[in-house]
Order: sequence, then C-alpha cells, then structure tokens
Amino acid sequence: MKIVGAACLIAATCTAAGQTIKSELFQSVHALHDVELSTDPQTAFWRGAIPTYAELDNHGMLVPGHRTEVRSRWTSENLYLLYICPYQELNLKPSPDTTTETNELWNWDVAELFIGSDFSDIKRYKEFELSPQGEWIDLDINLALPHHEVGWIWNSGFRVAARIDHEKRIWYGVMRIPFRSIDERNPAAGNIFRANLFRSQGPLERRKSIAWQAPMTETFHTPERFGTLKLVEQK
Repeated sequence: MKIVGAACLIAATCTAAGQTIKSELFQSVHALHDVELSTDPQTAFWRGAIPTYAELDNHGMLVPGHRTEVRSRWTSENLYLLYICPYQELNLKPSPDTTTETNELWNWDVAELFIGSDFSDIKRYKEFELSPQGEWIDLDINLALPHHEVGWIWNSGFRVAARIDHEKRIWYGVMRIPFRSIDERNPAAGNIFRANLFRSQGPLERRKSIAWQAPMTETFHTPERFGTLKLVEQK
C-alpha cells in the first residue's frame, strides 16, 4: 500500500505479435466466455492477450531482474489479469489464509491493480492485491479521507489464483474482477479506465517497488500518474 522507491520516467514500449503499444495504454482483449482461473500463460485464453510490462521503480528507473509481464482479457461480466512475476527473494506472510481477506497484505509480496472509472474524481478508485500464496485484499480508495486504508472493508467479489515456480524463480497470479464492482457502465469495446499496475517484492530491508507507470512520488497512490486501460475487441 505505502511503497518507497527512487529517479525519471522512462518512456517504454511493449511488443506482442508484432504490435507495439505505448506504455501509457494497457489493452484488455475481449473473450467470448468466462473461464476457470488459470495461472498458465500458455493457455489459449492467455495467449490471446496483449502483454504490457511493469519494470520501473517509483521514480522511473528500471528495476533489474523484476520485469513483470501483465496480460488482461475481458468478458461481459469480468475483467481478468495475469501477472508473471520474476523474483530474486520472496517475502511471504506466515500461515497464509486464502479463505478470507488479508488486511495489510501490502506489507508482503503482492501484485496490484489500481483502477478507476470516474474521470471527474481521480482520487476515487479501487485497489486489488494478490500474493504469491493466493492471499488477497480489495479496497475502495478515497484519497480525500485521512486514512484511505479503511476502504479494505469493501468487498468486490473478485477471485484470485496463484502459484510459485521455485525452480524458475517466477510466481504467477490471476485476478477475476466483476465489472459491476468497478464501473456503472456495461462492458464494451472502447471503454477506458484510469489504471496502474504495481508489485512489491522481497524482504523489507531489500524491498523492490515495481510500477507500470512510475508515480514519481514515494507512494503508489498517485492517481495523477495513472495510465489508461482500454477494453478492445479480439484482433
């Protein structure tokens, strides 16, 4: 939730299937049907996505060895995200509980999505987190409140799955977020959201903060620096 980083936004591009995508835009590709949650990037569902990458610290410097690939699909009901997270060290919460929300999960290793549909009040948005062990938390963020962490009592109904490949030093995480929890509109190609993607990785004394759009501050909660997530049709 509160993350420390370190110095200038690097304009980045990502490439998939010969297509170059500006770093400020993250495309979620339409899928006809909802699917069971899978952390396997080789499934047909995830091969049909367009990757983007989170690889910068809070101030725009590259974080070596932690380039995080994120893919997204959407259906008439849900928004899906797959995180592919290389790591050097894990910082995992002892005795994980995946049956209920884990408050303050951000103190451990997590992948995160911040997303908002209200362009008139950018300080209101939702936060979704998952851990390598499959723990989760969702928050209704209102930065106008003195303690926006109180938003953790909100419940979106989102679901997660995760697994760790210790041999390759990569962990994989999947989110399925009901659109009704993030937007009053019906899902449709062309809909856009304010969004950012983050990771927190490793022991506190060597913590890595990894962002898609560098916040250029000491906190991920800098909505002025969010990028755009756009729902698109299949190519």
